[in-house]
Amino acid sequence: MADKAREERLIVETGIDKKIADMIEPVLEDIGFKLVRVRLSGQNGLTLQIMAERFDGTMTVEDCEEVSQAVSPVLDVEDPIDRAYHLEVSSPGIDRPMVRKSDFYRWKGHLLKCETSVLVNERKRFRGRIVEADVDGITLLRDGVAYGEPAEVTIPFTALSDAKLVLTDELIREALRADKLAKQKAANENDDEEDVADGDDN
Repeated sequence: MADKAREERLIVETGIDKKIADMIEPVLEDIGFKLVRVRLSGQNGLTLQIMAERFDGTMTVEDCEEVSQAVSPVLDVEDPIDRAYHLEVSSPGIDRPMVRKSDFYRWKGHLLKCETSVLVNERKRFRGRIVEADVDGITLLRDGVAYGEPAEVTIPFTALSDAKLVLTDELIREALRADKLAKQKAANENDDEEDVADGDDN
């Protein structure tokens, strides 16, 4: 399952965050999760935040515990952080970081804030609605365009350094609907598995 759903992240960490991400990403994929982001911050002394989700985009409290139990032994053995830290595993949330091409396809039509590593149309920061997403990049219908500036901008994936959905009522409704559908699908699959198991007993 992990191989089938394997998709490289466009936006990746640097430094110690990257080292940790490289260690734990294969572990997560083995147990059916994909890594969204790793971030080491000075919160509560020192906090290692691991953001992950299942391949269908869901993430429950139990899933967070499962990820925590899977990565803790790896972090203990490899010991990438030279002082005490607090491990925090979370879902990407509704106003999620966008790190894979599929994220942009999935959330087309929604509002995005992003930064680029190089100048695109003389700027590096953008906010707008994703009107198109293809294999090469995204087209945004920009918010608050100054007079004389183009309303649409196309940003190549290779230029992105950071991207995040903007929380809107529309996004909340869509995220709740998607979560409900994913949970229904998972419940149906479990029912099918139980039916197969019952059939084996007879």
